[in-house]
This record gives sequence, C-alpha cells and structure tokens, in this order.
Amino acid sequence: MRGHGFLLANYVPGNSVLHRAPAGLKFVLVFTTGLASFIVVDWRVSGAGLAALCVLFLSTGAGPKRLWAAVGPLVPVLLVIGAFQWWQLGGPASARIVLNILICVVAASLLSATTPVQQILDAVVKAAGPFKRFGADPERFALTIGVMLRSIPYIAGTFADVRDSARARGLERNPRALVLPVFITSVAFARQTGEALAARGLGEPDEGAEVSP
Repeated sequence: MRGHGFLLANYVPGNSVLHRAPAGLKFVLVFTTGLASFIVVDWRVSGAGLAALCVLFLSTGAGPKRLWAAVGPLVPVLLVIGAFQWWQLGGPASARIVLNILICVVAASLLSATTPVQQILDAVVKAAGPFKRFGADPERFALTIGVMLRSIPYIAGTFADVRDSARARGLERNPRALVLPVFITSVAFARQTGEALAARGLGEPDEGAEVSP
C-alpha cells in the first residue's frame, strides 16, 4: 500500500520559527485560529486570514504540493457545502463558511508540518496531566491519538489502492468491489494493531487490577 496523507500535512524537517516554537504554543495558535473562524462574519477577512496562513505554511519550507495535499481532498466536499450555502444564505456567507473551514485545516496542517508526531503526543500527555485526579490516563489518551494518526492515512491509502484496482478491472461503479476489500483490510489492520498493543501491555486493564473506590 502506498502512503497517503489525509487532510493534514506530514512533518517537514526544518529550522523555521514555527519549527522552533514549543508545541503548546502551536496548539494555542491552532485553537485561537479555529475560534476566530467562528467569530469572523466577513468573507474578506476570512480570505485575508487564509492567505496569511498559506504564506506562513510555505515559509516553513513545506512546498505548495504539501499544502495542496492537505486541502485537496476537501475540495469536492467544500464545493457541495459552498453550493448549498450559496443557495440558502447567498454568496458572501457561502464564501465565508468555505474559507473558514480551509483556515482550520491549514492551521492544523501548520502544527503537523512543523511538529514531529512524538512531540505532539508528549504535549497531549502534558496537557492532560491535570485530569489525572479525575481518573484520566494521559498516556492512554495520547496512545489513542497516535493510533488514530496512523490508522486514518492507512485506511485512506487502502481505499485509494482498492479504487485503482477496481478501475483497472472495470468495476469502479461496483460498490461491493470498493467497500468489501476496504472493510476486510481495515478489520485486519485493527486486529493487528490491537494484538500489538496487547503484546506490549497496552490493551485493556488487567482483570485482577485493584479498582479504587
């Protein structure tokens, strides 16, 4: 199976300001940008914000191809959303909604393109630390995110490979030829991941473990 990105850009080694910035600060940037996108009501402001984020993304050393790889898969969905919102709310509102979605994706891609996955997971563990008193397990939470980050590109890549194979056999319009192989491969991947985690003692808690009242 060939590798596939999914919505977010893969890490790009570099020495830019964003590469050197702490992961926590970049998390705040993503959160603030996402929050601002819900507050902005002028599509021109959204367009200017998106342009600034794209310039910032390119300044990290990630090329236009990586930027397109992050937003490209969204284009068909955004076209549908934009057309529907245009019909319901008009052109300016439609443009604002589409641009704000792109702002969130590019902002998140800035984090993933300038921060190694392990640093992201370490930051998640640190951020979730205060919730230990409520019974949370920060390490398990970070592990879940790590598995998700690994699984989504794998499944997306599986679907693309199956689609190409079906097209080569003239079965691209046959739902069974597309869905069934992806389902079987995904279940097998999930089982292998679960077995690997269990072998490392990272599965379900031990039955004999004492549960505090």
